[in-house]
Amino acid sequence: MPNSMMIFILISVLGAPSTKALPVGEMALPDGEPDWSQAIEASLSTLVSHQESMEPAESRGKKQVELREWPYEGVYREGGQIPPGYRVGGTAIVMRSLIEVPGLKKDSQRVGSVMRGLSFLLQESLRAPRMGSGFSGGYDVRDWGHIESLETILRMQELKVVPGKLKKPCHELVEKLISTLIENEIPGGGWNYSRRRRAGASSPASPFMTAPAVMALMRARDRGYKFDLAVIDRALDTLEAARLESGAFQYSTNPARVTGEGFEAVQGACARMAASETALWLAGRADAKRVRSAVDAFLEHWEWLEKRRAQTGTHNPPYYIAPYYFFYAHTHAARALQALPQEDREPLRQRILARLWQVRGEDGSWNDRVFPRSSSYGTAMTILAFRALESPLPKVMKPKILKPEQTSKEIPAERKPSSGTAL
Repeated sequence: MPNSMMIFILISVLGAPSTKALPVGEMALPDGEPDWSQAIEASLSTLVSHQESMEPAESRGKKQVELREWPYEGVYREGGQIPPGYRVGGTAIVMRSLIEVPGLKKDSQRVGSVMRGLSFLLQESLRAPRMGSGFSGGYDVRDWGHIESLETILRMQELKVVPGKLKKPCHELVEKLISTLIENEIPGGGWNYSRRRRAGASSPASPFMTAPAVMALMRARDRGYKFDLAVIDRALDTLEAARLESGAFQYSTNPARVTGEGFEAVQGACARMAASETALWLAGRADAKRVRSAVDAFLEHWEWLEKRRAQTGTHNPPYYIAPYYFFYAHTHAARALQALPQEDREPLRQRILARLWQVRGEDGSWNDRVFPRSSSYGTAMTILAFRALESPLPKVMKPKILKPEQTSKEIPAERKPSSGTAL
C-alpha cells in the first residue's frame, strides 16, 4: 500500500491539522526550571526530520527514496553495514516515542512519519534470512529488533493508531514475531545477542534483553494473542537465577559462577536491575521493595553510567558498563515506578528527569554513543522515560505453580559467562 494512502487512512481516523514544534532554544522556564513540555515538542520535530533511508543505492533505481527508518548505530556491523536488527529496533523505539506523546492526531507530520515507519516494520521486521528464525555465528542482534518491533506494534494497537486496512497485517506480524521469539529462545529460557559458536553448546540468557522480551510477551498475552505462556515462565526463571544477594543481576545468567565483582557489582548492574525487577514484579516474583531498591541503586550509582556515556569502547573496567546502557537504564527505571506506591512515584520521576536534563546536548537532543545517528535513539528513550508513568505496563500476573514439563528446559549447571561486547 502506498505510504500516502496509509497516511490518509490514519489521518481520517484521528483527525488532521498540522502543528509545528517549537524551536529548541534554551528550553528553561523563567525560574530556571527545565521546560520539559517545550523540549519534548522540539524533540518530536527533530525525530521526524531525522527519519532516513538505508536502502542500498543499487536497489533504488529511479524510484523516489522514502524516508522510513531510524537505525540505531553501535560498533557492531554485518558486512560493514548497520545490521537489520539495529535498523528495525531503532525504528521501533523512535516510533513508540512518537505515539506515546499526546497530540498525534493534530500533527500530520508526526502521523506521516509514524506511518512510514510502520511500513518499514511490516516489511523488514522478519525479512529472511537476517531477521528470520535462527541465530548466526556468535553474535546476532535480530531478536533485539523483534522485541522492540513487537512492543511498538502492540502499543499502536492499544492506542488505536493502526489504520483499518493495516490491522490485519499488524495482527499477523505480531503473531509471527511471537512465534519467532519462541523459536529463537535459548534452551533453558530467555534470549541473548551473544551465544557460543559451537553447535549445541549451551548459552546463558541476557537479563538486559530478556526482561524487555518478557514484558512485550506479557503485553501480547494481555491483548489476547495465543501462545505457550511457558516461554514467559522460563525467561522469568533465568532472571531469578541471575539475581544476586546484593540485588544486582548478572550480565549473563550463570548462577554456578557468581563473583559479585565487575559486571556483577551493584555499580556494574545498576542499569539492568530495574528492568529485571519490573518483569519479575509483573509475574508476582518480586515485591515493591525489590523494585524500589533497584531504582535507588540506579540513582545512587548513576555516576558510573555517566562516566561511560558517549565514550569509546564497550565493556571497560572497573564495572564493564557499556555506553548503550545509559538511556536503557533511565527508561526502565522510569517504567519501574509504576510498581511503587503512588506517593513515591513523582518524586523519583523528578530525580530521573533531572539526570536526563543534565545530559541534554547543546542541540536539544540526547545521545549515549559517539555516533551522531544514535541521537534519535537516545532522544526517543528520553521521551519514553518522560512518558513512562502514563504508558501502562502489562497486567500483573498471579504467581502459579508450574507443572514439571512446563519448565523442562533447565538452565545448565556449569557454563562460562558470555563475553558478548559489541553493541
